[in-house]
Amino acid sequence: MSQSDSFFNEVDEEVRRDRLRRGLGRYGWLIGLVILGLVGGAAFVEWRKHAEQVAAEKAGDALRAASLESDPAKRAEALATVAGDEPRAAAVARLAEAGSQMEAGDTGAAAATLASLAEQGDTPELYRSLAALLRVMLLGDAMDPAERNATLETLSDGESPFQALALEQRALGRLAAGDREGAFADLGTILKLPQAPEQVSTRARQLLQAAGGEAPAVPALPATPSEG
Repeated sequence: MSQSDSFFNEVDEEVRRDRLRRGLGRYGWLIGLVILGLVGGAAFVEWRKHAEQVAAEKAGDALRAASLESDPAKRAEALATVAGDEPRAAAVARLAEAGSQMEAGDTGAAAATLASLAEQGDTPELYRSLAALLRVMLLGDAMDPAERNATLETLSDGESPFQALALEQRALGRLAAGDREGAFADLGTILKLPQAPEQVSTRARQLLQAAGGEAPAVPALPATPSEG
């Protein structure tokens, strides 16, 4: 029985090998394409990582070179070139360009640069929001009130990373317009935000008290146990 079983096992193994050979003959090209795709995909991923690293290094070098220009107007021009040549660094370059334009005293050009960045759909949301906020802070009362309010309304949303700063700007605008209750509400909201930067919370408390509002008490720090 053992010899018979061994014979049948050998026959079964040969049948399986024959089926495999026929299968490879019929579908070998397809298997080859799959393998080629897997190997090619892995190679492409590695190439893309390398290309991205090279592009990032190139963008960083270009930004550093442009930032070394001492004249703010020429620095702004150099940064504008970086923004056009290096899409990966464009947002940072445009923000730096606006800063250089402000330093050069060209408020209109800085506001235009920030507006362009804020409206650029392919730019990450973080940079677009920051550009919009900086434009509000730059223009102040010179900005159209309706546009200013609409921008700050969007930026003061709970999902915005600049919520506290947007609320501060809106509170300042409301105080200037005589809307003390609205300003107090914005400042109070800032003081309730756990993610609000400490400097912004401090300014909100001071502004609230200076305007005649009541700021909530600062929570006392827990007492440290005494030694010995």
